[in-house]
Amino acid sequence: MTRIDFHTNIGDKVSYTCRLARKAYGARGKLVLLAADAAQAAALNAGLWTVGETDFLPHALAGDALAPHSPIIVTDTLDAEFPHYDMLVNLTQTTPGALDRFQRVFEIISTDEQDAAAGRRRYAAYKKQDYPLTHFVAS
Repeated sequence: MTRIDFHTNIGDKVSYTCRLARKAYGARGKLVLLAADAAQAAALNAGLWTVGETDFLPHALAGDALAPHSPIIVTDTLDAEFPHYDMLVNLTQTTPGALDRFQRVFEIISTDEQDAAAGRRRYAAYKKQDYPLTHFVAS
């Protein structure tokens, strides 16, 4: 069953997600980063290039010719097929439709009250469906 990790109290979702991607990639993880919209996907794409002075995080936008060979895919929709389904990082305020395809899902919840309320609703829905849940509060 898919494990779901909630990371809450996040000040900057894009920056946080880029650091999370760096950590997961360092552990040989493969990720799909689900942005709320095209603008956030572009910000993630740019952020992955600048997450660290010496880090290189190989990534591609979904649909790009390099996507099948990339351990990190950036997208704003789960309608496409991906080369891997290890980890999903959800930056949206909705429950991803393809949730069960992934081994692990990270829900990134900001300090914004609307985003936090949507996160609480998803947490309750996942709990009701008996998903294994963890919760990390960023400081």
